[in-house]
Formats: sequence, C-alpha cells, structure tokens
Amino acid sequence: MSTLARARCTIGAHPSALDAAIAVAVLLCMVAGSFVEPHSPEGVTWGLRTPDALGLALMAVGAAALVFRRRAPLVVLAVTGGVSVAESVTGDPRAPVVMSAVVALFTVAASTDRPTTWRVGLLTMTVLTGAAMLAGPLPWYAQENLGVFAWTGIGATAGDAVRSRRAFVQAIRDRAEKAERTREEEARRRVAEERLRIARDLHDVVAHHIALVNVQAGVAAHVMDKRPDQAKEALAHVREASRSALDELRATVGLLRQSDDPKAPTEPAPGLDRLGELVATFHNAGLHVEVARTDQGTDLPAAVDLAAYRIIQEALTNVQKHAGTRAKAEVSVVRVGPNIEVTVLDDGAGEGEGEDPRPPADGGGHGLLGMRERVTAVRGTLTTGPRYGGGFRVHAILPIRNRTDAAEGPV
Repeated sequence: MSTLARARCTIGAHPSALDAAIAVAVLLCMVAGSFVEPHSPEGVTWGLRTPDALGLALMAVGAAALVFRRRAPLVVLAVTGGVSVAESVTGDPRAPVVMSAVVALFTVAASTDRPTTWRVGLLTMTVLTGAAMLAGPLPWYAQENLGVFAWTGIGATAGDAVRSRRAFVQAIRDRAEKAERTREEEARRRVAEERLRIARDLHDVVAHHIALVNVQAGVAAHVMDKRPDQAKEALAHVREASRSALDELRATVGLLRQSDDPKAPTEPAPGLDRLGELVATFHNAGLHVEVARTDQGTDLPAAVDLAAYRIIQEALTNVQKHAGTRAKAEVSVVRVGPNIEVTVLDDGAGEGEGEDPRPPADGGGHGLLGMRERVTAVRGTLTTGPRYGGGFRVHAILPIRNRTDAAEGPV
C-alpha cells in the first residue's frame, strides 16, 4: 500500500481528528490575517495592528464550531455565519472571521444535494454580503465586501464539485460491483445448465442401453438350457448394447474434460438420421416398433435434432421397461408447417405383462422430466399421458427454426 493510500485510510478512520486539525488551521489563518492592514498609506503591511478582543473571540467561536462540521453541517454553517455577520457589523478594522463560514458552506455543499447547495449557498452569500455592505463600517463597494461574496461563492462551488466527484466514483464502484455480481450469477447459471444437460444425456444413455441389456440378459437366462443358440444371440445383443452404452458414456463424459485437452473424444450428436439404428436395437430386444416419417429433406437445427432423437429413445425405453416386449409401439415424425411433430404410441401392457405401471404425465420419473426439459430448451411443447383404451402417448412439437432463423425467412 502506498503512503498516500495509508494516509487516506488513517484520515478516514479518524474524521474527528481531521476536523479538529482543520479548525486549528483555519483559526491560525484567521489570526494571521487579522494582523494585515489593508488600508495603510504604504499598502498592505504586516504587524501594524493588533486585533481586538471581540474579533479574537469571534474567530475562536467560528473555528471551534468547525470541529462539528461533519455531524451537523447546517448548524455549524448557521453558527459561523452568525459570528461572521457580527464581525462584519462591529469589527473596525475588519477580521477575516468569514473564513470559518466559507469552510462550513463548503462542508454543506459537499454533504448535501445540489438543490440544497443552491438554496443554502445563495442565502449565505446574500446574508453575509448584504450585512457587510449595508451595516458594516466600510463603504458598500469596498474590496472586503466583494471578497465576502467571492469566497462564499467559491466555497459553495468547490463543495458541490467534491460532492459530484464522490457521487461519480460511487456510481462507478456500484456498476463494477453489479457487473461482478452479474458475471458470477451468469457463471453459476451456465454451470447449472451444463450439469443438467450432462445429467440428461447420462440418463438417456444409461436408461436406454441398460434396459436393453436387462431384457436380453433375461432372455438368455430363460433359454440358456433349451435353446443355447438363441441364448448366444441374446448375449451378443447384450455385448453390443453394452459396447454402445460405453461409447456414448465416453463421449458424454469427455465433455467434462478441459477445453484445451486435445484427447477429449468428439463425435456428432445423435439425431433422426440414426433413428433406424435406434429402432433396430429395440427390434433386437423383441419390441415391435413401426416407424412413419414425412420429414425427409427437412434440415433440423442440431439441438432440435438431438431433442427429437432423445425423446423417441426415452419413450421407447419406457415402453420396453413398463409395457413389456410384447407391446407394440408406433413412432411418427411429421413435418407440420414450421414445426416437427414427434409422436410415440404404444398399446399398453403386453399379454401377461400386467397393468402398465408408468408414472402419470405430471408424476415422478426422470425420463419424463428430462424429455420436458429438452423440449422446453428448444421452445417446444410436450404432452404425455395414458391413451384411451390402454397404452401411453408421448407427443412433442419442436420448432424447426429458432428466432434468428425466423427473422431471416422461410426454411
């Protein structure tokens, strides 16, 4: 810390001591000025006269009042102004008691607002200058009277300038603090959004592939003794599903690596172009899925393409888990105006599977919550719920264009 900074900290910690020092300095200046003889035939001289007792008393009272200038600036101004008026009327020759009123007026201007400064400053200038001109022993046009007007104006102007500078510096500090808080809040928001996105991806990958592994493992255990060939086929599907899960997990977790790490795995995010591969995995697990598409040739934004893929993946996984492999599912991807509509239907629990235990449309389960978050992220809408007559329905409407693209023109 520099010497100037340490001095400012010391002064700021002891304001009363600073005011006392200012009061002593003002008193010394007033006493020294009282020895000046401005009207000597030989010009301004020193030591030609001695101030009278009343002048010294008024100077002492004005200086003593300055000790309290921070606590009650208007009261101090009234006291110093009063002694200045008394000195202007009675003092002959004059003593510079008005110096204490100038310092008090400076304090008022520096600690209040501009309208108050204008009102108080004009009142002080008028009273002190008028008293000196009309009731003083000197002619109204004397230099001392004009000096009272000039010095009170300087005190008010200087105090207002100090107040404006303090307000400007404080405004800069407030903006800097607000900008810092905004940056911290934005950073926390981005971190939370990224963690939520990664959690959704991990859930989608793990839920889909583990569900397939569970089904195929159950098939293998069921037919191991009687149909070993079918058991081997089921185990091969288990191996393929687990390998796919590991690959997607590696790609997802790779996003957590540092951005400057060149070894972070990168691959395109899955989209509707891989819908056939996704449906094939469910076919291999024994789930009958029919697909209808009328969106060929539509260029989807990456976020919308990924959301559509993940919604279908999660919906079919829920069918696999809750309705059983004997259920039938229908997937449709349709272009409707500026939107792409994704619908996944199933006919409910398969034969012998029992009642469909899926959670309600607004109920628990991270799968439905994740789908809703994905749709909301691309400004779409999602409807989920049981179908009349049995089964479940997932319907998502995803906008093909974002707001920027919509302003540029049609797709």
